[in-house]
Amino acid sequence: MKIDILTLFPESFKPFEESIIARARRAGKLEINVIDIRDFTLDKHKKCDDTPFGGGAGMLMSVQPVFDAVKSVLTDKSKVIFPSPSGKVFDAAKAKSLAQNEHLIFVCGHYEGIDQRLIEIFNMEEISIGDFVLTGGEIPTMAIVDSLCRFVPGVLKEGSLEEESFSDGLLEYPQYTRPQVFEGLAVPEVLLSGNHGEIAKWRKEMALKKTRNVRPDLLNEDK
Repeated sequence: MKIDILTLFPESFKPFEESIIARARRAGKLEINVIDIRDFTLDKHKKCDDTPFGGGAGMLMSVQPVFDAVKSVLTDKSKVIFPSPSGKVFDAAKAKSLAQNEHLIFVCGHYEGIDQRLIEIFNMEEISIGDFVLTGGEIPTMAIVDSLCRFVPGVLKEGSLEEESFSDGLLEYPQYTRPQVFEGLAVPEVLLSGNHGEIAKWRKEMALKKTRNVRPDLLNEDK
């Protein structure tokens, strides 16, 4: 999978040079390119913002550099994403769906965002990571890319996605490791039993309990 990220702040994406994402890139499972939008501005001072028509507080990203930056990487196989609080809320199903694409382009907004015409010209899909506003699109892009990359074949070990939060509509059950007792708290006996049937049953019960307590909206239960 190829991912191009267009941003005014390329240094924000240093985390993609570490850990699982970095290993997947070195292994050729992922190609992630971070592209500086300022490289495309025709303004001699590298200016990339302008005042919005109709007035109001804040500035808007300039149309020309964003347009040219997208065009520089756009192909007939590209899907363009604009992280925005105005978009549909991102979830695991959307992450899995995005991972099926051959090429994704992320446009990181800043200031008050981007010109609506850019969204229409490139048929951008607006995606929100929650009902709140951030100072730019870099953090949402990192979250979305990190999540979807987990569904790209070869990025994670086989089976890693089978028993985690949202994989079956529930939050993940509690996890434990050594030591068996820590600060007076013991690992549940069932996990030490070696009875895989009982362990699976316990994990399902704990996942259901946690989901009911923390995210009851995920359950189709009568109130």
